[in-house]
Amino acid sequence: MNLANESIPEEFILLGFSDRPWLELPLFVVFLVSYILTIFGNMMIILVSRLDSKLHTPMYFFLTNLSLLDLCYTTSTVPQMLINICSAQKVISYGGCVAQLFIFLALGCTECFLLGVMSFDRFVAICRPLYYAVIMHQRRCLQLAAACWISGFSNSVLQSTWTLQMPRCGHNKVDHFLCEIPALLKLSCVDTTIIEAELFFVSIVFLLIPVTLILISYTFIVQAVLRIRSAEGRRKAFGTCGSHLIVVVLFYGTAIYMYLQPPSPASKDRGKMVSLFYGLITPMLNPLIYTLRNKEVKGAVKRLMARVFLVTK
Repeated sequence: MNLANESIPEEFILLGFSDRPWLELPLFVVFLVSYILTIFGNMMIILVSRLDSKLHTPMYFFLTNLSLLDLCYTTSTVPQMLINICSAQKVISYGGCVAQLFIFLALGCTECFLLGVMSFDRFVAICRPLYYAVIMHQRRCLQLAAACWISGFSNSVLQSTWTLQMPRCGHNKVDHFLCEIPALLKLSCVDTTIIEAELFFVSIVFLLIPVTLILISYTFIVQAVLRIRSAEGRRKAFGTCGSHLIVVVLFYGTAIYMYLQPPSPASKDRGKMVSLFYGLITPMLNPLIYTLRNKEVKGAVKRLMARVFLVTK
């Protein structure tokens, strides 16, 4: 009973790079600029997708979900990181740590499934164009999006519970910027081999299976695109799918590296930087990737800006 009580501290200390104080100012600037760009870029995607009738298609419905997810994803961690960098104590309450762990994990898992659904949408659009409206109707899109969110949050309940039930014997110094599973498990004062094996298995399900399905989808997509006789048609198809594929590589590459590599003390700081990449940099880059590589989005942004500034063409 005493062990259980000692295992629940009132607050956690997020060490981050506190052993290198000269990094704090550059990191604060990077975090703040990245967060502002993430908010602006994803809000722009959501606005143009909802306000421009030309973007009322399944592809942009799922893109809106991705942007909303990225907004929540970064907001669950970055404000606390900015506060801690400016503070000498660098603490987060136990409840705040639990909420951060749950939300960050839930949204990360949701994105795994959502990127898979987006690849399925592109597969149907390119490989089964005559049946696209029948397969990807509004009700099915809503069902697929709901399944992604429900699966992500259900998995988070499971993994968060497993992680938080491990006894920590009063240890409260988290060697990370945020409350993430690998960092919290290191606080445990008992053998975590079994729980790590269970979490590893779940990570395989939520990372490798979706990315395998994505690769299969894109194998068929590439074959279909190469059969298109029009050079303009091939360019448009590759341009649309290329944006999604870049996002997939950025997100899955860093997440797989983080969760499916064997633990190593030498990779401690590297793990922090990888977490920052998929938790901060990737959500910032997603709107840029979809906007810069997509004529429809760029056109919608121009029309929205013209409407805002009352510019008539």
